[in-house]
Amino acid sequence: MNDFSIVLANLFRAKLRTSLMLVAIFFAFLIFGVLAGVQNGWDNIGNSGADNRLVTTNKINFTQPLPISYIDRIRAVEGVEKVTYANWFGGFYQEPRNVLVTFAVEPETYLDIYRSDFALTPAAEAAFLADRTAMVAGATLAEKNGWKVGDKIPLNSNIFTNKSTGKRVWDFTLVGLLEPAKEEANPNFVLFHHKYFNESVTFGQNTAGYALLRTVDKSVNAAVAEKIDAMFANSPAETATDTEKAFNKAFASQLGNITLIILLVVGSAFFTILMIVGNTMVMAVRERTREIGVMKTLGFRDGRIFRLVLGESLLLALLGGLPALGLAAVMLGMIRQLVALPGLELSPPYLALGLLFMLALGLITGLIPAWKALRLNIVTALGRQ
Repeated sequence: MNDFSIVLANLFRAKLRTSLMLVAIFFAFLIFGVLAGVQNGWDNIGNSGADNRLVTTNKINFTQPLPISYIDRIRAVEGVEKVTYANWFGGFYQEPRNVLVTFAVEPETYLDIYRSDFALTPAAEAAFLADRTAMVAGATLAEKNGWKVGDKIPLNSNIFTNKSTGKRVWDFTLVGLLEPAKEEANPNFVLFHHKYFNESVTFGQNTAGYALLRTVDKSVNAAVAEKIDAMFANSPAETATDTEKAFNKAFASQLGNITLIILLVVGSAFFTILMIVGNTMVMAVRERTREIGVMKTLGFRDGRIFRLVLGESLLLALLGGLPALGLAAVMLGMIRQLVALPGLELSPPYLALGLLFMLALGLITGLIPAWKALRLNIVTALGRQ
């Protein structure tokens, strides 16, 4: 019988106790895995964006609109190569829970600025530009909802009312599918004409949610941002201009401090498991005092006894933690199909961190009982009832 067989036999001699510990470890690492995947998605949002793209929003916050007249004035600023604008539509399909990331955009300029991120076929782009009731959607989003090019699709808004019908429903024709132009891009959203939006809403006409601009070079970003904000200083709608990456990071931060949540949840779970597993391992070794004495009598060296007990706690942590991270990865893949959050996955750094937590759990909970077993006197052990 090798050492691994001994460790395995000792670990599962009290099957109920071991099973309960495994369940506790499993759920702790499952929570860690899912939260870490969500954090990775937020990190992806915060790090996305081209170096030479800036976003101009209302200085109060990005939920307040800007007058559409600002766009031409921004376009005239030295260092600005191209400007577009968009409005958040607050869209959903059929049911409110089926939320869609939906923007009303100026199609020509919007597609031009984002051509390096996603693309339409020439025919689809021409059809989109020609019909103000047309919409385009990410290919994966269309597949998820069963949409085909040419379909008439009613989209609902949880913000705006269509004044022509008095309802919060707009009818669109799907004319094209957005495909990623680079690996990290994920066009899992819907775009439609701002003109159609502007003429249909009951409030907020002639406004833009934000302006997006491309500069001639990233080296002029700071100067361009300063000029734009100075131009609209002391106006009814002052502006705040920053890089697209900074804007995306600020947007993600509005959804909550996921890092703090992970630290609190995982820290609490880790401490609780340390107490439970550590106490249980000490009790298990105490129950086997005579057996350890017999093993030492038979020639098992102190170092080997130490490794066997420590290996037991390490194996327990790995058996509970590894399947949990595997299930977390599967769950994140399923969630990624439902929400528009690229990067929602258990990335290698978080996998490594999870493995590190397992090893730490095994070592910390196993050191005390392993040390007790190492220091155990044979005479004392054999005299223990």
